[in-house]
Formats: sequence, C-alpha cells, structure tokens
Amino acid sequence: METQKTHLIRAAVLRDAVQIFELIRSHQDDLISRPIGDIVQNIDRFVVCEIDGNVVGCAAWKILPEIGEPERAAVEIQSVAVLQAYRRTHVGTQIVTRILNEVRRFEPAQAIVLTFAPKFFETLGFKIIPKTQVMHKLYMGCINCTKHANPFTCPEIAMALDLRQPRQA
Repeated sequence: METQKTHLIRAAVLRDAVQIFELIRSHQDDLISRPIGDIVQNIDRFVVCEIDGNVVGCAAWKILPEIGEPERAAVEIQSVAVLQAYRRTHVGTQIVTRILNEVRRFEPAQAIVLTFAPKFFETLGFKIIPKTQVMHKLYMGCINCTKHANPFTCPEIAMALDLRQPRQA
C-alpha cells in the first residue's frame, strides 16, 4: 500500500535556493532563468512546496511601482514552476494562492503575470489583458530577455487579477 506524501506550502528559506534555481532552470521553455544570486537576494519573495525535504514547486512575487500613484502598484507573480510529476495536483494553485493572500496586505491594485499557461491562471481568476497595460513590466523585465527581440511579438500572454475586489467565498 502506497502512503500519500504530505506536502508543505511555505515561505522559502536560503537552503532552498539551489533547488529553486534547478527547478526554474528545468523549465527553460516556459520561464526566464534566474541567477542563483538573484534567487538568494529575493528568497523572501519565494513560496515553495516541499515534499520529503525536496522543493517540488515554487513561485515568487515582485511589486511593480506605478510612478506618481503608489496605490496603483501591481504585484507580478514570477517563476511559477512545478516538477512534472506533481503537475495537476494543485501544487501550483496552492503556491500562487498563498502568494496572493500574502501580498493583499500591501493593498496593490492588481496581480499580473506574463505566462505560457493562461488556462492555469484563469482558474485563479486572472483575465487576459493587452501587453500595453503592463508597460513597466515590459520595460523592466522584458528588456533583458534573451528569447525574443520584441516583447510584443513574444508569445507570452499578459494577464491580471484585480485585487481591489473582495475575495470570492
């Protein structure tokens, strides 16, 4: 009889950095790689899923300021990755939900994501938006992308979730 493995959704700690790095790197077609130093510097912005001492999923967040209107700042969900064996087990949903719950305390206007997995984010309430609505993200993040010369021809889809609305029960 196979025992069900328990998983723990938790804030990342420094000892997770190498596993997070490897997990993100294993998703080269879907994610922009992050240097280990960037992961270490931003470890307080990562949430992981741990099973038997191993990180099997991760995601991070970042506040994107809105010049002149701080209350309109957005939170970007980044580096969402789940090991293939744990996909479709709600690990990613639990990680992103944890992040959304944590960042609500800052009262951002919205959460945004650029993704190749729009159906996943739609299940969390995100809606597709034009990339022109996330110009700050495009300028700050996409400017260094080595995969596409132009963010408007990149196949990633921009999505947003309004965080000013009350949570659905």
